[in-house]
Amino acid sequence: MNIFPNSDICDTSSMATKLTKHSHFDAIIIGGGACGLMCAVQAGFLGKRTLILEKNEQAGAKILISGGGRCNYTNLFTTNQQFISENEHFCKSTLSQWTVEDTISFFETYGIIGKEKTLGQLFPITDKAKDIVNVFINLCNELQQEIIYSAEVTEVEQMEGGYILRYSKLGESVELFAPKVVIAAGGLPIPKMGATDFGLRVARKFNLAISPTAPALVPLTITGKDQPWFEKLSGNSLFCRVWNERASFEENILFTHWGLSGPAILQISSYWKPGEYIYTDLLPGQNIGELLQTEKLKNGKKMLIAYLATLFTRKFAEALSDYLPVDKNLASLNKVDLENIEDLIHHFAIKPAGDKGYDKAEVMRGGVSTHELSSKKLEAIKYPGLFFGGECVDVTGWLGGYNFQWAWACGYVIAQSI
Repeated sequence: MNIFPNSDICDTSSMATKLTKHSHFDAIIIGGGACGLMCAVQAGFLGKRTLILEKNEQAGAKILISGGGRCNYTNLFTTNQQFISENEHFCKSTLSQWTVEDTISFFETYGIIGKEKTLGQLFPITDKAKDIVNVFINLCNELQQEIIYSAEVTEVEQMEGGYILRYSKLGESVELFAPKVVIAAGGLPIPKMGATDFGLRVARKFNLAISPTAPALVPLTITGKDQPWFEKLSGNSLFCRVWNERASFEENILFTHWGLSGPAILQISSYWKPGEYIYTDLLPGQNIGELLQTEKLKNGKKMLIAYLATLFTRKFAEALSDYLPVDKNLASLNKVDLENIEDLIHHFAIKPAGDKGYDKAEVMRGGVSTHELSSKKLEAIKYPGLFFGGECVDVTGWLGGYNFQWAWACGYVIAQSI
């Protein structure tokens, strides 16, 4: 039902008062993802009433698919160092107000026991992402925090005393008033799950600066003359160190028919720009030159390809024959050969053609500029009562639960001020 008696809404004090009387919510939250759900629950703990407007038919869509449906809901090693932003210090205040320990304690209180996997990633012991979502749905019910599903917000306007929102549901247009509005609508990745640029559009409407956006934690593509080499290795996974001038990661890479994926590639993609190279150490923590010299003394007649097959898969060793003298035995390798082998193995240069885009990206880099927001409240400095949290803000975490920790923390911080 439309709460306005007519469509002629004007920004007058009397109208603001009238609308406030018809509003039963302290805040309206746009987006029922990690940030929005946490915000509603934390607000409920403080005795505040909120309404979540969720575009999808269910809440927590990205939570449900994260970690292969298991949801790595935080990371034990979280500091501000794992986040990318034009203002590298912005996230400190939010992350200090709601810590990893707070996240762990919160979920344990409601029956979610975590188990640590690779590099500090924490998953529910049940390996079920739906258990995380159910915690919030149950709490929203208990705390009488309302959720309207299939509600697509079309407009946010400021008026005296708060904000007017217009949304559509089942062909019906609805108007609501709230003294405060939280934009927790996520970012651009995975549009088939309902992702849009809504948060960015709201920011632009209010003349808030936006840091350049791009897919992040995304596979990289290889085209041209190098593409066949990567394609023939499709399905092979290799533990490597991948780096550029901005960052370095030691995790697996995965060869695909169109390029590279795997944790190390997703990580470095957040620091990569089109036209740049990335570099790969195919044997991190070891020195191929020293290994070859040692093996040469023991068995100089061994063919190079046979030795490489003890370090890598046979298929990968054979692929290296395009670059290395694999038909030589170890005793016949000269100084130039050894230098070339060492350079290739420890400094393998790759120039991606691009990335797989928002369809395959896990998060969005960039977003609403941190210069427009209070670092303590996540409130728009120019527009009291308008808050931005989660992925639509220019704070992007590494792979492995960091972005969820940011989202939970944003939800908590915003709830303290609505």
